[in-house]
Amino acid sequence: MLRSSHGAPKPRGRGGGAAPPAGKDKPKRAVAAPARPSAAAAAPPREPKELAKAKRPKAASAQPELSEASDEARDLASAIAISALDKKASGLEVIDVAGRVDYADFLVLMSGRSDRHVAALSQAIEDALRKKGRRALSVEGLPNASWVLMDFGDVVVHVFQDDARSTYDLDGLWMDARRIPVPLPEGP
Repeated sequence: MLRSSHGAPKPRGRGGGAAPPAGKDKPKRAVAAPARPSAAAAAPPREPKELAKAKRPKAASAQPELSEASDEARDLASAIAISALDKKASGLEVIDVAGRVDYADFLVLMSGRSDRHVAALSQAIEDALRKKGRRALSVEGLPNASWVLMDFGDVVVHVFQDDARSTYDLDGLWMDARRIPVPLPEGP
């Protein structure tokens, strides 16, 4: 017999109130779970206060944390930023995500004013890096060009139109990540 939600017994099986078959009228006994040790018994013995203080990690110094990113990835991100600034990209940010994600060391975010501008920015980035012997592993989003994603291995580039950038808010997602200063393009 099962109990319904209001506590009244409810017959088991299809037969409604039919009796169980012969030989199966013995109720099964519940097996008790093994007893758990109490919290006091499971806790390790306490250390004297002096030893506990000595083992505490020291507070972080005021020096900025060092990036785990390679110099090659940093140079690649800088080259991408410079080529994008040459084509008038707006809202350019280079975000250091080394040690936070396993797919890249840097994210480069930028905006273009229209679908043609976004396509031109992504083409300029590809051309500039091709001259340096680097090719994108993958480029996604070019037919519509509202958001183009370019994967260069250790550097992932996002070229947005302004409305797509505000919709997906990758800047807010990586708000606590370290920003790398954007290099100024070299003059003629």
